[in-house]
Amino acid sequence: MKGLAERIGLPLLGLAVALAVFEIAPRIGILPSSSFPPPSEIFAALVDLVGTTEFRAALWATTWTWAVAMTITTVLAVPLGMFIGSSTAATLASRITIDFLRPVPSVALIPLLVLMYGTQPRLAIILAVFGALWPLLFQAMYAIRDVDPVARDTATAFGLGPFARLRRVVLPSCTPFITTGMRLSASVALILIVTGEYIVGVDGLGKEVFIAQSGGAYADMYAYIVTAGILGVLINVAMGGAERRLLFWHASQRTRGLVTEAAL
Repeated sequence: MKGLAERIGLPLLGLAVALAVFEIAPRIGILPSSSFPPPSEIFAALVDLVGTTEFRAALWATTWTWAVAMTITTVLAVPLGMFIGSSTAATLASRITIDFLRPVPSVALIPLLVLMYGTQPRLAIILAVFGALWPLLFQAMYAIRDVDPVARDTATAFGLGPFARLRRVVLPSCTPFITTGMRLSASVALILIVTGEYIVGVDGLGKEVFIAQSGGAYADMYAYIVTAGILGVLINVAMGGAERRLLFWHASQRTRGLVTEAAL
């Protein structure tokens, strides 16, 4: 029980301290209150915004764009990464291309994407896919290399076909790597989507942040920023929960369960 209380209580305590500091700092002049309102005003503005059509439309636009981008990223990165990782020839053939493209900042593509797509939502999707592709691609490459060759040979010796080996040996071994890559890619995708919305004016939370900033409505601006942060936390929690359910059989989840029981 003590360990569980620490895991819950300490993060909440840290959050409370941070909110208290940012609440006091503008009021005593450490931060300019004109451009950095206290959290109490920000959350009051957030409560007012929640009931508006603009807020719901912006939240839905960002969430939908993220979902589409993650779907495309997963469909592209997982099979491609597993194919590259399973073949020495494919690894060597793709090395220069990957090493060239991976360091390119995603935001550097914005001028090109604006010329191609204007301010259409697909701009934010492509931007997010380009940035989120790499963590998942590399995790899939490492995953396929980590498959136990003894288990693979044993499955072959027992007469399992390619699809049976994929389902019974390869995917169970690769899934922990892939789910970790998806959590990393999910955060990158959301960051880039909001960035694209802010810079280009694609509909979503980022665009509302820019509009509020341009109009001097700083409480509303920070309210939209907080909303983006809350969305990121919810996505991470949801993906973590899905990972625990999917990998209930994995050693990492069993170890976590034993730690929780010991804490109780």
